[in-house]
Amino acid sequence: MEDQSSTSAPSIDPFKLLKIVQNPDGSLTRQSFFPSVSITEEESTGSNAPQLAFFKDIPLNPQNKTFIRLYRPPTPPPNTNHRLPLLIHFHGGGFILFSATSRPFHDACSVKAVKLPAVVLSLEYRLAPEHRLPAAYDDAVETIMWVRDQAMDVNGCDPWLKEYVDFSKCFLIGSSAGGNMVFHAALRALDIDTSPVKIIGLIMNQPYFSGVERTESEKRFVNDRILPLPANDLMWSLALPEGADRDHEFCNPMTADGFLKEKMGRLTRCLVTGHGGDPLIDKQRELVNVLEARGVDVVAEFAEGGCHGIEIFDPLKAEALLKSIKEFVDTCCRCVNYESAAAKSTL
Repeated sequence: MEDQSSTSAPSIDPFKLLKIVQNPDGSLTRQSFFPSVSITEEESTGSNAPQLAFFKDIPLNPQNKTFIRLYRPPTPPPNTNHRLPLLIHFHGGGFILFSATSRPFHDACSVKAVKLPAVVLSLEYRLAPEHRLPAAYDDAVETIMWVRDQAMDVNGCDPWLKEYVDFSKCFLIGSSAGGNMVFHAALRALDIDTSPVKIIGLIMNQPYFSGVERTESEKRFVNDRILPLPANDLMWSLALPEGADRDHEFCNPMTADGFLKEKMGRLTRCLVTGHGGDPLIDKQRELVNVLEARGVDVVAEFAEGGCHGIEIFDPLKAEALLKSIKEFVDTCCRCVNYESAAAKSTL
C-alpha cells in the first residue's frame, strides 16, 4: 500500500464512510455494511465461506439484549476423552458497528469451529454510543462468568458445552475492537475466580488501540481507505466515556499507571497479529513491547502490506490467520496436557 500521508487536513467525512447518522438523542442510525445471518438460516447462501458448523443463539442478559451465538463442529470428537477447546469471540467494529450475526464474523466463527476444531462462543455485546465503554467489557466479563456457571452446572449446563468442551482450555479471541476487548476482559478476569474455567490463551488480531499522540503509522496512513484518522477519531469519541480522550486506559493502556501494568504482567500467553498497511500497526507493536517487558509470553506475527481487517477481504489472508490461530491453540493445549500429565506423575 502506498504512503497516504498528507500535510493538509483530510477531507473524508467519517460519518459517510462509516455509514452512520447521529440522532439528536446521541444514538446512531446505522446502515448495514454486511448482511446478518438469521438463526433460522440453515445454509450459508451467497457467502464465500460455506456454513460448516451447527450454531444456535442463547440469551445472556435479556435486560441488556445481549446473547451468545454458539458454534460446534458437525462431527463430534471421537470419544469423550477428546474434548474441544472453547473460544470466546468478540467481533470488531470500533465498538459502534456490527453484530455477532454479521456475515463475516459469523462465517469466521463457523470455520474456526470446524477447522481448529473447537466450540466457539460469539458474544452479541452492547454498542456505543448508546452504551459507552466499559459496557462492552462488562458484557465480556459477564460471558466469562456465564461460561464458569455452565462449567459448574449451575442451573444446568448447555448440552453442547457439556458434551464437547474442555473448560480447562478456554481462549479469548477477537479482531480490532474485539482484540481490545480480549485484552481488557482478560485483565478483569484476573480479579475473578473463574475456576474450573481456565483461560489459557489470548488471541488479538489487529487489536484496536490508539492515543492522543499520533503514531508514525497513523500519520503515514492518515487517508487510509479502511481506517482513516477522521474515522478512527470519531469511533473513539463515540466509544469512550464522556469527557475521556484517547489516552484513557481503554484506548491507550500503554500509558497506564503502575498498577495496571503490574496486572498486564499476569496475563496468560498471547498471540498478537497485525499488518504493516494498518494505521494501527505501531500501537500494536507497542502493546507487544509492553507485554514482553512485563514478562508475558507473546507470539507476535506482523506481516508486510495488507490493511486493517484484511482477512475480511482476502481469503488467502483469512487462511493464513486461521493457520496461525490453530498453531497457537494447539500449542497452548499441548502445554496444558503436559502440565496435567506432569502433575499426575507426582501424585
